[in-house]
Amino acid sequence: MQIHIVQQGQSLYGIAQAYNTTVNEIVRTNELPNPNNLVIGQALVIPIKGRFYWVQPGDSLFSIAQRYGFSAAELARINNLNVNQPLSPGFRLYIPEGQKRSVESNAYIEPRGTSVAANLEQAAREAAPYLTYLGPFSFQIQRDGTLKEPLLNNFPEIARQNGVTLMMAITNLENDQFSDELGRIVLTNMDIQNKLLDNIVRTAKKYGFRDIHFDMEYLRPQDREAYNQFLRKAKARFSQEGWLLSTALAPKTSADQKGKWYEGHDYKAHGQIVD
Repeated sequence: MQIHIVQQGQSLYGIAQAYNTTVNEIVRTNELPNPNNLVIGQALVIPIKGRFYWVQPGDSLFSIAQRYGFSAAELARINNLNVNQPLSPGFRLYIPEGQKRSVESNAYIEPRGTSVAANLEQAAREAAPYLTYLGPFSFQIQRDGTLKEPLLNNFPEIARQNGVTLMMAITNLENDQFSDELGRIVLTNMDIQNKLLDNIVRTAKKYGFRDIHFDMEYLRPQDREAYNQFLRKAKARFSQEGWLLSTALAPKTSADQKGKWYEGHDYKAHGQIVD
């Protein structure tokens, strides 16, 4: 299986040819309602075993083979090449499937409106056998320490039926925006913080959540250590119940990366505190 990002001027026929598959297989796999109306940047799942790789400037058979865990000789044999043959940019190589690894996988599922759409619940049923965690998104912290619950419908039962850990995703969302002020209140007002933890425990027991997952974003840099202390308190509390604790962090490329998505989070401390 491979992911292809649609580029300008591409068609399903051309994409299918590039990957040695058929238009019908791509349409079926992606459940495309309008196959003739591709959108630039659209991600398509290509239903093939292994993957294809198009040689980039500076690549060699040795560097490509090393990247995917093969020897150059083996990759040359698979593609009917001489191991010393130079590769031109744009040349297509087939990369077979490597050894399968065990991974942990999570899916957020976010109902909108006043009811859970049938196709959203069906999507959860179809994905659940492949998941480690299922996280209905989200339990929104209120300024008084209470929680606004998402629509759960049959999601707890779907998780139980498939042996999936039900994840309680908790956010500092207000009016569909992450709120640094709400974060400050929760992290610095101990009365509200304790009330919040009490409500989390009560709610988790009610629905069967086994992983408490904080997705608190857009926090102020000055609240960074307060968030660490909050997580330590939460970890001690939830460990008594036998639950996991996890957090969501924005991906970054350096330890001192600037920006409101990064500076309020101590990545190293999160790694030490949470599961």
